[in-house]
Amino acid sequence: MRELDEAELRQHIGKIVEGIERKDLDALRRLYSPDVVSFDVEPPLQHVGVDAKLKNWATAFAFFQDVSYEVRDLALTVDENVAFGHCFGRLSGTTKTGATIGGMWVRATFCFRKIDGNWLVSHDQVSVPFDIASGKGVTDLEP
Repeated sequence: MRELDEAELRQHIGKIVEGIERKDLDALRRLYSPDVVSFDVEPPLQHVGVDAKLKNWATAFAFFQDVSYEVRDLALTVDENVAFGHCFGRLSGTTKTGATIGGMWVRATFCFRKIDGNWLVSHDQVSVPFDIASGKGVTDLEP
């Protein structure tokens, strides 16, 4: 059973990537719990609720003409109704002005709950390491 759940969760992450690349907010909405809490890279410190999470994606989609998202080193831990995973992710694409943005690698953590038989993201966190001396994020690291 756990292998089936893990496969389903990997597909879920794949659907998030597909939703991002299609800039499909409706598809993304179906992948998050209504009360998702997101610690995203954009202020404020937390985004509560699926509408707040999707607002971040809408901001990114308005910036990009074409967008892609790459996931590396996805690891999952699965229990009966709760699971978590972590990976590296990179958002990149072409802006509406035609500039190519290679993106930066971030650290991503997902927490899932099985709700009515469906896995949904109930928490996510995206971060970059920072240089303690300068207080600035370090965005040029590669996995």
